[in-house]
Amino acid sequence: MARHSVSSDPAPLGSAEGYLAALGLVALMTLLGALLSARGNLADIGLLYLVPVMFAATRHGLVTGIATGLVSSLAYNFFFIPPVLTFAIRDPSHAITVLVLLGVAVVASQMAARVRQQARAAQDEAGREAALAGFARVLMGVTRRDELWSVLAGELARRFDVRVVVCEAGPDGAAQLAASAPPVERLDLLELVSAQWSLDNALAAGPGAATPTASEWLFHPVVEGTRAVATVGLARPDATAPLRAERLPLLASLIDQASLAHARIALEDEMVALGRVQERDALRGALLSSLGHDLRTPLTTLLGSLRALEAGQAGASLAVARGAAERLDRFISNLLDMVRIESGTVEGTREAVDLGEAVAAALDDLRGGAGAARVAVAVPDDLPLVLADARLLHHCLINLIDNALRHGSEGGVTVEALAGGDGAVELAVLDRGPGLPPGSETRVFGQFERLEGSDRVGGTGLGLAIVRGFAEAMGVQALAANRADGPGARFVLRFPPALLRRVEAAE
Repeated sequence: MARHSVSSDPAPLGSAEGYLAALGLVALMTLLGALLSARGNLADIGLLYLVPVMFAATRHGLVTGIATGLVSSLAYNFFFIPPVLTFAIRDPSHAITVLVLLGVAVVASQMAARVRQQARAAQDEAGREAALAGFARVLMGVTRRDELWSVLAGELARRFDVRVVVCEAGPDGAAQLAASAPPVERLDLLELVSAQWSLDNALAAGPGAATPTASEWLFHPVVEGTRAVATVGLARPDATAPLRAERLPLLASLIDQASLAHARIALEDEMVALGRVQERDALRGALLSSLGHDLRTPLTTLLGSLRALEAGQAGASLAVARGAAERLDRFISNLLDMVRIESGTVEGTREAVDLGEAVAAALDDLRGGAGAARVAVAVPDDLPLVLADARLLHHCLINLIDNALRHGSEGGVTVEALAGGDGAVELAVLDRGPGLPPGSETRVFGQFERLEGSDRVGGTGLGLAIVRGFAEAMGVQALAANRADGPGARFVLRFPPALLRRVEAAE
């Protein structure tokens, strides 16, 4: 946006350009008066000289205006007041004309100076408002305290052309350097003492402040409520006063904006922490509900199988008991795995893994479950090895296949692997159920997510959340979609080209 500048104050004694312009206007008015006097109109010739007097007084100051008034009076007297071509004044009324011209010069110059001062104040105020608005827009995108102090230091250094440091209280309450512009490695003891005093008392300290110090740095606190959360130091390389008095209000306003941004960031952090507490409470409630439902079923099956053993039906009952026990073991493992994911302790180690062997190992662990025999495998032998954590990948496959067997239809499950067009390898688990509701492809990986109107109802809802958490720990992408070749859902573990190794390279 273009900004109209206000002309600077004229020099106290005027300038050569101002005097020349004023004399030129006096000469022009004299010529115009001569033309009018040739027509016999002498009454209003004196008013013509008000033009150069007003011009000189308003544009070039009081001294130039008074000088122009004197020259105009002399020209009017010399050329138009009888006896002409002399400076004699016989009529006292003509002396009044000279005094009026001088008075106009004084009044006009004072009015012009006042107008310039008001215009300059208005421009300064507009500049301050624009600076605050622009800085506030920048601060809206700041979400961390360290970023806030860096932005504040950079803004003050650019706007005031000074060195800037921001100090905040450390864990022990001592002032420590948080940001600077241009970069400053450390502060001397004198500056640290001044910064500490400003932090402790929430007051400005240094040159130009109410509390002067021996340091050349001016420290201004960033106050939030009644305490200082940080203090901003400003200094010049030549050790002169950091800021003129008229710039201090703008500095205070910019620091107040930073204080509001700090309060907003602190509130957002508190809201995030509160949200985490609420999520933990929801997780605790869901776990209790899940334990009450999903642990009771396999335990009931185990008890029934053991009773059947006592009645002599050993073979079938042992198989059923083993399946229930394995299901219970997977459920407990899922609970423990989810706790690890929530606590951020999942760390994958990469090694070359054959996808065919990984699928076979998962099916072997699922062999006691109902429907495990309905799983078809289509993994080509010429696929490259993938860099993954074998244990995490094993858990991902078990959860995906178990999810498809329990929630898909009776049409069977397919595990397939294929190379994508972009060089990635996809390991997919497909079922023949009704599929996923539109728009739920991402939501299905949420904790305890049961999708109404789909085949993902019932169960704990933990398996797919664990798949996503383990996949992210390995750098693998977990995707879900409906099948393109018919009804059913398709869950994919996508290995990017960076995680692929050819057999020759692995050897």
